Amino acid sequence: MFRILFFEPRIAGNTGNAIRLAAATGSELHLVDPLFDFEDTKLRRAGLDYHDLAVVTVHQTLADAWAQLLPARVFAFTTQATRRYTDVAYEPGDVLLFGPEPTGLPTEVLDDEAVTDRLRLPMQPARRSMNLANCASIAVYEAWRQHDFAGGV
Repeated sequence: MFRILFFEPRIAGNTGNAIRLAAATGSELHLVDPLFDFEDTKLRRAGLDYHDLAVVTVHQTLADAWAQLLPARVFAFTTQATRRYTDVAYEPGDVLLFGPEPTGLPTEVLDDEAVTDRLRLPMQPARRSMNLANCASIAVYEAWRQHDFAGGV
């Protein structure tokens, strides 16, 4: 359905929650190295027993991820964007790209020619950011909602 791409995630618990999100929505989760220890107990605890129900792929580089995911539309989520995530008509196969927790996506990723558009989640002024797993959940559920939650119950 939809593909979530975490570029260099730093917090195991957020990735564990994203594994659960992928399993619950039928999305794929793609991760770009470097990563934390994939055996981290926080990852296991957050993902619970969903690891076997989710499609998770780890890529050594962003170029490796592009080689598998493109051609597709890639939406980079950033606080620097002006366009809202609800302004897009999502299509199955779209890639929803999110950056590492402490910094967000670096400029070179935001400027990558593979990125179709930059999107933001609205929030109150003077707030730095939201939790990575929460952002991914909001975006995936909006994309899935637009397709009447196809395949869901």
